[in-house]
Formats: sequence, C-alpha cells, structure tokens
Amino acid sequence: PRLELEAAPPLSPFAELSEDDAVQISVHPVLPAVSVTLRDYVDQSETLSKLVLLGVDLSKLEQRPNVANMLLRLDFDADVKERLLFLKEVGVEETKLGPFLTKNPFILTESMEKLQARVSYLKVKKFSSEAIARMVSEAPFLLNFSVERLDNRLGFFQKQLGLNVQKTRDLVTRLPRLLCGSLEPVKENLKVCKIELGFQENEIQHIVTRVPKLLTANKKKLTGIFDYLHNTMGIPHSLIVKFPQVFNAKLLRIKERHLFLKQLGRAQYDPAEPNYVSLDRLVSLPDEEFCTAVAMASLEDFEMFQKTL
Repeated sequence: PRLELEAAPPLSPFAELSEDDAVQISVHPVLPAVSVTLRDYVDQSETLSKLVLLGVDLSKLEQRPNVANMLLRLDFDADVKERLLFLKEVGVEETKLGPFLTKNPFILTESMEKLQARVSYLKVKKFSSEAIARMVSEAPFLLNFSVERLDNRLGFFQKQLGLNVQKTRDLVTRLPRLLCGSLEPVKENLKVCKIELGFQENEIQHIVTRVPKLLTANKKKLTGIFDYLHNTMGIPHSLIVKFPQVFNAKLLRIKERHLFLKQLGRAQYDPAEPNYVSLDRLVSLPDEEFCTAVAMASLEDFEMFQKTL
C-alpha cells in the first residue's frame, strides 16, 4: 500500500511575524485550493463553533493561506481561552473580539509570554491602560510584533518628527497602525511635505500631531489639496498650518465652496482684511451654515451653483 504522506506543517505558531508576513496577511486574500469550507468543520470543532459565536467571520478567514489548518489544530481550552481573556483584560471589548480575530487570527498562536511582554513594554513606556486598549482594538496586529520592533518604531517617529516623548505617545495612540504598517509611505509623505509642499520642519511637526493620518495619506490627494489652497486660492503656508484638518477634507468640497464665494465676491482669506474666511469655516461647516454664515446666500443658491460646475 502507498504511504500516506502527512500534510506540510503550517507556519510555526511561535515564529515571530515579520513585516512582510504581516503585510501579506492583511493584503492578499488567496482562495483555498480545496472547496471545503471551514463551515463544514464547525460541528466537529469546539474551537470553531465558539469562534463563530464570538462573531468571527469564517468565510473571510478561509480565503487566507494556512489559517484554516491553524484554527482546526487549536484547542479551545488550551490555546484560545487564555488569549481571549488576555485581550479582554487589555481592554478589547467583547463585541469587538469577533472582528478582531477575523482580522488577526494569528494572535491565537502567539505565546502568552510574548504577548504579556509587549503589553508590559507599552506600560513601561507610560502608555495608559485606556491608550493601550484603544491601540490594540484599532490595530489588531500590534501585539504580533516584537518589543524590539515596537521600540524601533517609537524611536523612528520621535526622531524623524523631532517630537518629545509625550507627543510621540499621543501620535501613535491616535493612529496605532503607524506601529504596524510599512514605514515607506510615511517617509515618502514627510519628504513630500518638506520638498514638494515646502513646509518647515516645525510646521510639519505641528501638522502631523494635529492630523496623524497625513503620514499615511494618499500622496496625490495631499499635493492636490495643497496645490489648490496655495496656488489657486493664494493661501500661505502659515494659514494652512493653523488648520491642517483641511487635508482631511475632499478637494471637491473646497473647490465648490471657494468658487461659490468667488462668484459672490466673498473669497477673502487674508486675516488682516474685513470679511475674512478661515479655512476652518470654509471646510468644516455644514452646507446650510456655510451658506448663511459665510456666503450670506441661501442653500438653494449654492445647490443651483453646484449644478453649473
């Protein structure tokens, strides 16, 4: 009789997750070679049936290589329970455990010792319990990374942006995925702000601490908004720095409102002149308030105007 060959072993559960692996995990869904779904195993597997009760989406997990195999080998009491309790202790809300594990099932194979060491590291770095809960909930892969890597990341942001310790903490608490993703887009955006957009170091510092998302924003969107504000509307760097949230706005919204004000003779963005319109009021007010308080026109007028563009 022919020898039955064992299936190739899955990735070692205790291997450190490299940056490349992490990127692949979250980016490339690969269809399983066999058409058997994880659902078929739910009845036989206590682990799977309990994960389903928690709200884990098996159909998403089975599109990823090795995950099905890994989950079927886990024992609920020995492997899963302790890690779920740990996540709850760290502050992941019960309702978020399902979505969390759907994104990052690999946390179930990380050693408890390493997971605890990573949380202890964040505590030593003076992150509050609330901050840690928020970071882990919003960036599910955070605790898959080694202490050395987390340390390097914090060092990178502190050094690159010239921030003090407190501001570095605030930055990654607000956008914890900065500790997980690739640094290339971040370096690229910092270069764009400095070289293409012409902001000074201290201005960049101010902008990213107000709008951390800028560090990972789409470069084309960034340059498009800046170009329109600076070159079409004539707004100097110093005023853009005062309201960096303008980079979160849609370019279309900025254009429509600017052109409407221009038609009304109210596009006045110099604070030294009367009837000054700040970027804040230009982009953040709802349409109705923008019309009555800034454009001194009716909402109908503005809606009619939008149709002509």
